[in-house]
Parts: sequence; C-alpha cells; structure tokens
Amino acid sequence: MGTLSNIAAQAGVSEATVSRVLNDKSGVSESSRQSVLTALDILGFERPAKLRRRSGGLVGLVVPELDNPVFPAFAQVIEDGLARRRYTPVLCTQSPGGISEDEYVESLLDHGVAGIIFVSGRHADTTADHERYRSLVARGMPVAFINGFVDDIDVPFFSTDDEDAMALAVAHLAQLGHRRIGLATGPRRFVPSIRKLAGFTSALQRHLGLSAEEASEWVDEGLFTVEGGAAAARSLVERGATGLVCASDLMAIGATREVRDMGLSVPEDVSVVGFDDSTMVGFLDPPLTTVRQPVQGLGAAAVAALSDAIGGEPIPAKEYMFKPELVVRASTAAAPARS
Repeated sequence: MGTLSNIAAQAGVSEATVSRVLNDKSGVSESSRQSVLTALDILGFERPAKLRRRSGGLVGLVVPELDNPVFPAFAQVIEDGLARRRYTPVLCTQSPGGISEDEYVESLLDHGVAGIIFVSGRHADTTADHERYRSLVARGMPVAFINGFVDDIDVPFFSTDDEDAMALAVAHLAQLGHRRIGLATGPRRFVPSIRKLAGFTSALQRHLGLSAEEASEWVDEGLFTVEGGAAAARSLVERGATGLVCASDLMAIGATREVRDMGLSVPEDVSVVGFDDSTMVGFLDPPLTTVRQPVQGLGAAAVAALSDAIGGEPIPAKEYMFKPELVVRASTAAAPARS
C-alpha cells in the first residue's frame, strides 16, 4: 500500500496514527481518522476492506444541470456530507430535452430512497405546480430544498440572501464612483431572480437616489448563461452603464467577453461583478469580483436537516437564510471619468 511515512506526511499525523487507522483500532480522533482516509485517496491508495463503511441508505440529489460550475460545487459538498453520514448519494441532473425532475423523483421513489435534496429545482419557479412536493411531504418522504422558497410546503428551505447579495454588489460599485449600474439577471419567474431584482432596485434607490421606476430601467432580463450575460451587457452598456452586476458568474463571463467585443476594457471602461464565486473565476483575465454564495454552509445544513428528518427528528419547517460575501478582485475599478 505504500509506506506509512508517505501517508503520515500527507495526512499530517504520526505513523502510529496511520497504523491505528489502517487497522481500524480505537484511540484515534475522528478528524485524524478522516485525514488519513483523505491522504489514502489523494495518494491513490485503495482503502482496506475493513474501513469501507456500509451504506445507511440511498438519498436522492436533484440539481438542474452541471454546466454552471456552482451546481457541481453543491453536488460535491452535499455528496461528501451524505457519505460522512453513511448515506449513498444518487445524483440526478437535468438537461434540455432530457429526463425531467418529476421522472427523476419517480425513479428515486422506485429505488426506495430515504430522502431527497433539491437544489434550485422547480420549487424555485413561481409558475410551476408545487403539488409534486406537497405529495412527497404527505407520503412522509424527508426532503430539503436549497435556493427557492415555497411558503405552503412544511419542510426546511435553505437560501442565499439574494437581496443582501445585490446590496453588497451595488454598494461596492457605488463606492468606486459608478452612477450608472445595470443588473443582468435571469427569468423573473424564479425566486432568486425576484429577490435579486428587489435587492438591486432598493440598493440603487439607497445609494444613487433613484426612484423605483428609474432603478427598474437598469435591469435586463435574460438567461443564466454566458450568452444571456453577453446580451444583457451589450444592452446595458449601450445605455451608458459603467458597472454591471450579474446574477451568476457565467453571466459575468459573457458580460466581460461582450464588453471587450464592443471595443471596451474591463475594468477600465466597465466594471463587472458576478455571483456564486465559482471555481476558477479567480483565475480569469481579469480575476472576477463576485458575491460568494455560501455553498458549503447551505449544503451542510441541508444534509444535516435531511439526516435529522430521516432519523425522525425534523428541524422546524421554515426558510433558513445564509449571508453571502463580497469577494473583490480585479474586474472592478473606479468609474471612468466619463461617468
């Protein structure tokens, strides 16, 4: 399996601790045990059979797609949390024209899952029929939802504070001297979009003294994609915007590309702020200023709540709001003199 010293060095523990873990002996803290297991995985060693835990049951994880880096991030956190609690995650991802959320749920039920976690699913769509979720609750299926609140479903919801996210982004741009700030957002039928819109327009009123009607004119609705961000950016910049707040990092990438295609520079001519803090956005050119979504906290809380519900001790059914964080990088700068 390799030397104990290599594993110990990678794990940051003693060789004796490694030996105790590998032989499944007592007297090792859970954190040290986990460090050794992680070291085995990193170094490419197979875990001894005695260390392979039996599953406590299947748990479904339904995400909308994997093209947006934030959803693989959610999947990683949730799957890791489930595995630590000895559940086997079953990942269900959707794509246009592919298997629908309802079809996935039916399949999960056929496989006897112990519970289901939904991330940005149809529950976030205000025009969708939410009876599908009420039916799950009525049959006693433990469920938890991330990002998208429905007030008449008695289960826990875990959400990023989208209004606060927009307040952070607008305040940052306003402090840099920007007076024409636009929002590139997704379809308004989704709860996160509705909340981002409310937070953005309120922030423009507070920081720039605009009326509600004037603030709403600086919103461009499209898709949560690179192409959606590009289209919104062109529209907003042509109307004079020097600062762009985007509802996702993908949209911000599209916005940055479009600004350059217009012969302008980021951030010298137009500052761009994203949302999510997806993997690698700090390595873009320029590195993206963004509002970090608390993926780790949201995922861990959803797993804990679902586990409690499976164990017969559900937490109170309400929405739990998580605060975002502004991460300032090089895609934002002082407003150009022309502003």
